[in-house]
Amino acid sequence: MSQSINITHNQDKNRFETTIDGHTGYLSYQDQGDSLVYDHTIVPSELGGQGIGSALAKYALNYARSEGKKVVPACSFVASYINKHAEYQDLIK
Repeated sequence: MSQSINITHNQDKNRFETTIDGHTGYLSYQDQGDSLVYDHTIVPSELGGQGIGSALAKYALNYARSEGKKVVPACSFVASYINKHAEYQDLIK
């Protein structure tokens, strides 16, 4: 996939999201003060296989780091992403 994925932080809905060709993928969270609980990563089947989930996880983890927050990976996708990317291990609460 050559197009870059434009991700936005929708604070009203507590999620990071991207919309491509009318389909929205997102990673939702619960803000618990000093930590963010990443609870769901949703990528419509129409957007599958394009690295959307990984891009959302990376964006969300970088956001947590920039805000000085720890992460609770309640979503199995985010937990798996962290396991594969050692640079994010320090964010786990």
